[in-house]
Amino acid sequence: MLSTVTTPTPSLPEHSNPTVVRLFEAAADAFADKGFHATTTRDIASRAGLSPAGVYVHFTSKEDLLFQLSRVGHEAARDDLAAAAAAADSPPHALAEVISAFARWHAEQHQVARIVQYEFRHLSPDHQREVLTLRREIDGVVERIIAEGVASGDFHVTDTRATALAALSLVVDVARWYHPGIKRTTPEQIGRTYATLALRLVGARED
Repeated sequence: MLSTVTTPTPSLPEHSNPTVVRLFEAAADAFADKGFHATTTRDIASRAGLSPAGVYVHFTSKEDLLFQLSRVGHEAARDDLAAAAAAADSPPHALAEVISAFARWHAEQHQVARIVQYEFRHLSPDHQREVLTLRREIDGVVERIIAEGVASGDFHVTDTRATALAALSLVVDVARWYHPGIKRTTPEQIGRTYATLALRLVGARED
């Protein structure tokens, strides 16, 4: 059986300014509740306990707030997953750690994850390119693990990039369907399940 992984999952994007964190939380709540287009800066400010002008002290627009939330979230995920991979002692362990942590994050932070993953189309072209670069870096963490596993003989795949994208697509989908009201599963169980699925995807032996 696959052993339980213990890598901490990324939390809501961190920031040194507590007002910015409040705005991130308020924006995530508002976007999830009303959608990006229907949400106004007044909605966000109200949820954060600020005046509308308070939003513009930190962000140039609603789109800029969405971008910064996406950017910081992707950077945190990339760094945490890279650290988890570096700390693992084998490709199977690394893949299990990374996929479990990422899946748990998509469940525990499902509201933020859903916005980061599915509101992408509302970003400006320049901001889309920056976020896409970060996504490719996250993809690269998993792709490198799989390539190392193939080289070591632990994994058996013919297309490392396609396999990495398949594993990550499974994880991203957690944000679409997960809701805390689901009683049959927990983020921890989701993490273990998706780690097992990823190992099966690459043809690894489950210890």
